Amino acid sequence: MFAIIKTGGKQIKVEAGQEIYIELIKGEENGTVVFDEVLMIDGKVGTPTIAGATVTGTIVKHGKAKKIRVVRYHPKKNVNKVYGHRQPYTKVKIEAINAK
Repeated sequence: MFAIIKTGGKQIKVEAGQEIYIELIKGEENGTVVFDEVLMIDGKVGTPTIAGATVTGTIVKHGKAKKIRVVRYHPKKNVNKVYGHRQPYTKVKIEAINAK
């Protein structure tokens, strides 16, 4: 059984027992999180979401992704600036998919 959920402005396909990386959400480690914006379950498509359907998971950890380098460069203007960015994430283990 699989489902497509919406979180952090993205759509993610999940299955029970799977571990996913999503954008940072509030909550304690080993706490429970419930995703109520379920777009599809096993081929049944919602309009736009399936009423009463939820996906529950457990927060495994919070962290930051690998650092990326962003360069701002304007030729002939003597502007050469380098920025760094680390995107925060949350690792979630999907426990159950509930369809009502």
